[in-house]
Amino acid sequence: MSATGGSGQGGRDPDGSGTRDADRRPRPRAATAHGRVEGRTGAHGTAVFCGIPYAAPPVGALRFAPPAPPAAWDGVRDAGAYGPTAPKVPYAGPYARLLPDPEIPGDDCLNVNVWTPDPTPGAGLPVMVWIHGGALTRGSSAVPVYEGSAFARDGVVLVSFNYRLGVLGYGLFPDAPANRGLLDQIAALEWVRDNIEAFGGDPARVTVFGESAGAISIGALLAAPKAAGLFARAVLQSGAPEVLPRDRVRTMVRRMASLLKVPATAGAFAAVPLPTLLAAQAAVLRRSNALLGGPAFGLVADPATVPADPVGCAAADVPLLLGWTAEEYRLWLAPSGGMRLLDRLGPLAVALALRRSGKDRAAVRELSAALPGAGPADIAGQLLTDRMLRDPLRRLAGSGRAAPSFLYEFAWPSGVPGLGACHALELGFVFDTLRVPEASWLAGPDAPQSLADEMHAAWVRFAVKGEPGWEPWDGSGPPKVFGGPEREREEVGEAPELTRRVLP
Repeated sequence: MSATGGSGQGGRDPDGSGTRDADRRPRPRAATAHGRVEGRTGAHGTAVFCGIPYAAPPVGALRFAPPAPPAAWDGVRDAGAYGPTAPKVPYAGPYARLLPDPEIPGDDCLNVNVWTPDPTPGAGLPVMVWIHGGALTRGSSAVPVYEGSAFARDGVVLVSFNYRLGVLGYGLFPDAPANRGLLDQIAALEWVRDNIEAFGGDPARVTVFGESAGAISIGALLAAPKAAGLFARAVLQSGAPEVLPRDRVRTMVRRMASLLKVPATAGAFAAVPLPTLLAAQAAVLRRSNALLGGPAFGLVADPATVPADPVGCAAADVPLLLGWTAEEYRLWLAPSGGMRLLDRLGPLAVALALRRSGKDRAAVRELSAALPGAGPADIAGQLLTDRMLRDPLRRLAGSGRAAPSFLYEFAWPSGVPGLGACHALELGFVFDTLRVPEASWLAGPDAPQSLADEMHAAWVRFAVKGEPGWEPWDGSGPPKVFGGPEREREEVGEAPELTRRVLP
């Protein structure tokens, strides 16, 4: 490969400026195992390298194969802009207005980005590796809110990367390995192990952190034998370890095969042009409601990657920081504008959520008492949040672990009407990127910088010291609360502690 290929030019500058000023600053260089790269000088004087391949382009015979090593290149490869993003379909209208998801064309989508305060080999700096969310069907490392200069400013080497999504990463076929997106993530972590020292990082001091599908992925990585030893600490934000029933995932593939009029095999799908494949994926996603237990793309139990119960098999010697937002469900149910889904849900939604949560009617009565003024949609949303996030994260935190677990809740309400303390709202605070225009899509125009200072510092401290600044969870009691008072809480059966109020 030539030194000039594959850096995804045309992407936004990774220092968050939206300009090409970085091109006029000194250009740092680093040597990877596959060739030399030239980055840019970013915000706060950090060195930024983007679009570095950690695996070969997943095209042709590699479309549904495990990740293969990248080809080496001669000379110096330009690493000045984000590389191609993984093939995906866009968010539906209301979510597209809240969740930025840039698309950068190109085949070389299995790439990493690095922000470092000191690209001196052997500097021994702590490393944080970000795994993006997006329901395993959307998202990328190029989302502006994930810009990593604040971590580098504070002495941490920040790494982010792309992985295969949707049917390409998680479709279940009889003639292809399962969980290919997770195999991509493991390959990216192996790249970090083998190369991060050249960027000033210490491969023995790696913390993985992710949100939503990224946190679900980390739950799997904690249980995956192939990931053992690749990271020392983990942060799970609004996502819990899970594997889906294989039939739920197979149904998505079968529906696509029916639309495409081809067999439900990787060989047949590999012969379909990518735009046609993505159009079929978009069609089946519109017919699926994973929130209520319908067919979905996701991780499955597989002897080669993830045991049947990631919670029960998670590495017990890895310190964990894990938590949720107070009103996760308001992003899932609220953002359609006008007659929102949240407004339309009634007692039937409560009944469905109750059935999925495994709780009884007494739990609903106690939950209603704990949330005065809450309507059926709020009750259903909190029950779903219990089932999907709070309950399994608490089980993970209290599963007889040798290493400490630290719990948190993000409770600051968005300035966008109706969203409250919703899913994904904490991201601009964790990354300290409230200055990025896209951060206001979820947070509104007046998000408090002081809260970003507090939350970002806790994540840095956890990566550096192994504790975020509060006591480990002892199996009971409330989590650390960001953006709200240490509120009085109620226990609802086996449910977690809940706030006494519902935000408007």
